[in-house]
Amino acid sequence: MPFPVAQPARPPALPAPAQTAQEARAAANSAALRDYYARVLNDGLTRGLLRTDGGGLDTPFTDTMLQRNFEQIAFFSEYERGAQPLRRWVEPVRIKSHFGASTPAQDRLRDANALTSFANRLSRITGHPVSMSETAPNFHVFFANEIDRPSVINSIRRIEPSISASTLQSIRDLPRSTYCLVIAFTDIRRPCVYTGAIALNRSDPPALNRHLCIHEEIAQGLGLANDSPFARPSIFNDDDEFALLTSHDEILLRLLYNPALQPGMGIEVARPILRSLIAAQVDGNS
Repeated sequence: MPFPVAQPARPPALPAPAQTAQEARAAANSAALRDYYARVLNDGLTRGLLRTDGGGLDTPFTDTMLQRNFEQIAFFSEYERGAQPLRRWVEPVRIKSHFGASTPAQDRLRDANALTSFANRLSRITGHPVSMSETAPNFHVFFANEIDRPSVINSIRRIEPSISASTLQSIRDLPRSTYCLVIAFTDIRRPCVYTGAIALNRSDPPALNRHLCIHEEIAQGLGLANDSPFARPSIFNDDDEFALLTSHDEILLRLLYNPALQPGMGIEVARPILRSLIAAQVDGNS
């Protein structure tokens, strides 16, 4: 008869750690934001905004419009005066996703899949290597709610130690009207070549808004850094008519990474080259 084997006593369950007052406020703020963003989304959809069709017969554009929009979006910035030299990546873009501890598993899976799909699409559009990578990533995309914001800030500080205190403060104090943001970094020796980027996407808004942020911030982080009220159909427009990358925006990205345009090129030098490239793009897509 075998000897009975004694089972170790199960340790008593530990009580859940009590929330600090700051954590409780963050949780309450996150819940309030989820309700707010759901109402904003419903209002936008009711008014015909946040389209996902990429544009159609109701949104025609000409080569002249493309030239104007590309110049405004690629050569200008809301943070700098006057036209700036062209900026973009030269090295392959290696994207890594980061999720706050409070992000539900189903949201992580959905957002990770959306990010992977968009990275593959950008690589096809631009002809420039854009992929998901855990090895030496240089484009970090964070998804986090109010509860996880402090840990995200610590992670960003580790990834980019040179990031300014004012930039971290803007992330810490993100207004609720800002769903997402992207910060691109250049090498001091190559000030017009992006060498790294960090995007922060709120995880409180509904899935469509998070999908919107993936499209807008990654595309802006590739070099289309500005918005224009004249760009249509486009996500590079603050009117929120379109939620996802459009046929118009795909042409802008192809232009940005066309070998005929180079980082550091000024708008006056680029203008006749653009005119020729755009004529070919419109003819090829009509």
